[in-house]
Amino acid sequence: MNYTFRVANPTDLPKIWEIIKQAILRRKNDGSTQWQDGYPNETLIENDIEQGNGYVLIEGIQIIGYTAIIFNDEPAYEDLKGTWLTNEEFAVIHRLAISDDYIGKGLAQKIMHFTEEVAIQNHIFSIKVDTNFDNNAMLNIFEKLGYSFCGEVSFRGGIRKAFEKTLRII
Repeated sequence: MNYTFRVANPTDLPKIWEIIKQAILRRKNDGSTQWQDGYPNETLIENDIEQGNGYVLIEGIQIIGYTAIIFNDEPAYEDLKGTWLTNEEFAVIHRLAISDDYIGKGLAQKIMHFTEEVAIQNHIFSIKVDTNFDNNAMLNIFEKLGYSFCGEVSFRGGIRKAFEKTLRII
C-alpha cells in the first residue's frame, strides 16, 4: 500500500476525532486505564492542529491514523525517574491512533517510522515516548523498533513507562 504522512489541517479534525474515539474505546475494551479520563479530547486535538503538531497517515485520500509530534516540550519528562539516553533536542510522540478499519496492519509502526523522518528533517536525532504499563501493543512496538526503556514519568496522575530512541550517534 502507498501511505503518505502530512501535517494535519483543520478540515481533518472530524476524521481525526473519529479515529481517536475509536482508539479510546479500544483501550477500554482491552481493559486499559489509558485514555479513560477525558484525555485526549477534541479540544486538545484541535490545539495540536493549530500549533502544527498534528500529523495524519493517509492511504489514497483516506485519513487512517493520527499522531502529535512535539519538539522539545514535554514537562513530565523533566522529572524522569531513571535516565534518558541523551540530553539533546528531542521529538515527542503523543496521541498515536489508527482507525479501527486498519488495525493489525503495522500502521502504528509506519507512523513511528514517518515520525523519525520528520525528526531528522528538523535536525532532531532523539525521540522520546511514554505509554501506560498496560498498553502492550505500544510496548511491543517500542521494543520492536529499538526504543530503550529509560524509566518512569508521572503523567496526568499516573505512572507511565518512558522510552527513547536515538536516530544517530549524538
